[in-house]
Amino acid sequence: MKHTKITMSVLLALGISPLAGAADLLELYRAAQSQDATFGAARAARDAGQEKLTQGRALMLPSVNLTANTTKNDVHTVLPVDSTKKYNSHGYGVSLVQPLFREQNWALYTESELQVAQSEAQFRQAEQDLVLRVAQAYFDVLIAQDSVQLAAAQKTAIAQQLEQAKRNFEVGTATITDTHEAQARFDLIVAQEIAAQSTLEVKRRSLQQIINADPGQLSALGQNLKLEPPQPASVDQWVEDARRSNPQLAIAQAGAELADKEVDRNRGGHLPTIDIVASYNNNYTGYSSFTGGPTDVRSTSVGLQLNMPLFQGGATQSKWREADANRTRANQELENARRNVEVQTRQAYLGVVNGIAQVQALQQALKSSESLLEASKLGHEVGVRTNLDVLNAQQQAYATRRDLYQAEYNYLISQLRLKAAVGGLVEEDVTRVNQALH
Repeated sequence: MKHTKITMSVLLALGISPLAGAADLLELYRAAQSQDATFGAARAARDAGQEKLTQGRALMLPSVNLTANTTKNDVHTVLPVDSTKKYNSHGYGVSLVQPLFREQNWALYTESELQVAQSEAQFRQAEQDLVLRVAQAYFDVLIAQDSVQLAAAQKTAIAQQLEQAKRNFEVGTATITDTHEAQARFDLIVAQEIAAQSTLEVKRRSLQQIINADPGQLSALGQNLKLEPPQPASVDQWVEDARRSNPQLAIAQAGAELADKEVDRNRGGHLPTIDIVASYNNNYTGYSSFTGGPTDVRSTSVGLQLNMPLFQGGATQSKWREADANRTRANQELENARRNVEVQTRQAYLGVVNGIAQVQALQQALKSSESLLEASKLGHEVGVRTNLDVLNAQQQAYATRRDLYQAEYNYLISQLRLKAAVGGLVEEDVTRVNQALH
């Protein structure tokens, strides 16, 4: 069924300046990729997460430090001879530490690999969330536009019924009740139209928040909507695919593995560490009491350093118990994520399958409602139907049409949600949905 676009007068009444051409879903999605603040934050978080691997690798590599100093000395001596010495001393040193055995550093390095994988999964989730948020906001605007249009059309039809009721009452062919009924319906639809316009403004601003621009005129749903069942036509297969590829599960799985690594790392808090330690120092002193003149001392050292933590006030054991509790929490969160993903996948699958049936049923219901409206109008003209019957038939027809529009939008959103559930929602899916717009 072809959706008519919102009229220019309604847009201007809302204070919205429409663009010269209608924007479609694909255009707004591409705009949101660079303009949406939530997605921008997710991209920055992904970039920050990738640095974890470099930081973890650095724990296995040598560290080099340079120190330098300079001091002005003014020394006054009373015994055995009263004298004053003023001189400058300075020096520098370079030290190197190469870890040989540090169990906790190795654990942190393996954790950094998991942190990178987790940040990548979080970004994939953000990419798919962006598609769903843009599509939902887009179709929210369309249904709000439809509501405004239908309210305006219904108001016009009721106004005609109201005028006819008044004329019939004046000539004595109808009672005042018909006029009151029509007037009550007219007043109600006026209120509903105002509410619909307000809702439209809110929905447009929600879409504007994502793309950081006035969306202008939007392409509406046309006659190209194809009702296609999911492939494969097995909800269990979709659930199985979701278990393997859903980003939410990947995030939770990485979190559980990280928590497990944290237990190992904290358990190693009692283990010794062994490092290669090397240093070079050069110190110059302008005066020495031993030599009576300046000295220049240079030293080089290379060796192994062992550090054995014996007692840390109970902190090591406490951190291990904390990590063990966090591992239990992470495993529970993983199980909860797995169950949620299964439910979401089944809901999205049923949303597509039942959405097709609902759209088809409402298409037939709309035909029946329109036939009822025509029959009620004809019956009213010949005196076998009342004005109230016509008003009720009008309301039913417009409500059915709106329900049909909403069902069509829900069907398209469910298609995207089903692809997102298995981690496969990409721009090509947006393009396919976009083909239903005109």
